[in-house]
Amino acid sequence: VRRHQEIHVVMGNEACDLDSTVSALALAYFLAKTSPPPKAAFIPVLNIPRADFALRTETTFALREQGIPATSLIFRDEIDLGGLHRSGLLSLTLVDHHVLPGADAALEEAVVEVLDHRPLERDRAPGCRVTAEPVGSCATLVTERIAQGPPGVLDRPTAALLHGTILLDCVNLSPAAGKVTPRDVACVSLLEERFPELPARDTVFEALQAAKFDVSGLTTEQMLRKDLKVLSSDELVLAISAIYVDLETFLRRPGLLQDLDAFCQARGYTGLVAMTISFNERNEPSRQLAVYSQHEPLRSTVCRALEEATTPSLHLQPLLSPWPCLGTYAQGNALASRKKVLPILRAAL
Repeated sequence: VRRHQEIHVVMGNEACDLDSTVSALALAYFLAKTSPPPKAAFIPVLNIPRADFALRTETTFALREQGIPATSLIFRDEIDLGGLHRSGLLSLTLVDHHVLPGADAALEEAVVEVLDHRPLERDRAPGCRVTAEPVGSCATLVTERIAQGPPGVLDRPTAALLHGTILLDCVNLSPAAGKVTPRDVACVSLLEERFPELPARDTVFEALQAAKFDVSGLTTEQMLRKDLKVLSSDELVLAISAIYVDLETFLRRPGLLQDLDAFCQARGYTGLVAMTISFNERNEPSRQLAVYSQHEPLRSTVCRALEEATTPSLHLQPLLSPWPCLGTYAQGNALASRKKVLPILRAAL
């Protein structure tokens, strides 16, 4: 601020999963390498507090594999985006999301570019460059951008991070998982052509998948925070957590009900939807759902919305729940990921 240097921040979403992190790092690196002078400082920002980084087990693993220390990363609680914006020095590129949460609404006017792989929920100012394409991974869009740039910019660590991210997001390019598109496949092939020494796809995917699902060292509160989205209406706030063990294992955790209650109380959530996912030896996903709330009208509304949903239908089978404040289900439609369930919950709220 004192030197009046423009800061161009590239930032992923608040879940700060591997896709958001790698998309921000790779795109900021590319922009820093290719932008004409006078250059801004291009800074990738991980959109979580540094204290939460340990919860992103696949991300800590992937960066460690490429020799990128956590000390060289910048987290959301370490940069004053509001202050930079008020000083007229901030440009913001959003990757892996395109709508800032309410608390960041003031930063919307600093957004100069968006790269996202979800359908657009809102229009952008005319000067904002928007890439919103229905691919399996935002890292695919970043790879395409880098591939269109000058040759020689892409280095091996960046390629390895992009390669691993697309494989993880697209479940090792398996059509059965319903996420991969031809563009994701093309980008993985392109990265392998340029860097033939990249490890085999199966090796990369299995290592990242194991790291992502290794929640053995986490408390229930950390498991709920690890991959969390929040929806709110005027008076209700609903948390949606992806949980990387099967529901039976999760429900057996000691003190679970007290932990769920404490988690919602501490954060002002009226309720919580836990979406569990686990995989069999053939990498086929199995999904289950738990709806927790001490607020009976919300719990009933959410359960009914999920049971009656048609776009997509979740094919829910009720399971015997250990507590009245918890609705539990097996989810027959294993292709209905959280991304597809969020609009159902948003409409219910």
